Amino acid sequence: ISKVEGLSVETVIRRLLEAGLGTIPGAGGEMLVDRVRGIIAPLKTTTASWLDVHRTAHRLGMRTTATMMFGHAETLPERIEHLERVRQLQDETRGFTAFILWTFQPENTAMWRYPKLESHQYLRTAAVSRLYLDNVTNLQASWVTQGARVAEISLRCGVNDMGSTMLEENVVSA
Repeated sequence: ISKVEGLSVETVIRRLLEAGLGTIPGAGGEMLVDRVRGIIAPLKTTTASWLDVHRTAHRLGMRTTATMMFGHAETLPERIEHLERVRQLQDETRGFTAFILWTFQPENTAMWRYPKLESHQYLRTAAVSRLYLDNVTNLQASWVTQGARVAEISLRCGVNDMGSTMLEENVVSA
């Protein structure tokens, strides 16, 4: 909205707040490492810009969520780098209500060559995320990508939120 309308991010968020918007989802975070973003989402904003939008929203009193989509071009240290960026912003603003992680779903994408992660890799990443992000109250399971059973098991790995109801299941493939 900021780019299309030629307005500052702060002005856009203020107007959205005035219009009644209560929260902003953290979608589009993908992996907050510019090397990885250049591979998987070259047309999306930079890590710094994503963080700035959320920092601005938090400063204006709006709460947001943070996400991490993993299991593609990133390395394990880059997953930790992503978590560190979320942790630092949360320490600064206390504005994230939840952290949502899900594995990349390669089917029907241009990145189909990346192998689909197995459930134990998702559960391990959820557990590490809970330990690392001890300053984020809610860790949300991705039952849409992992299935109900793995989402249930994730409750023993630090997850405490099952997320929202999807209106269309094609959101993952899209």
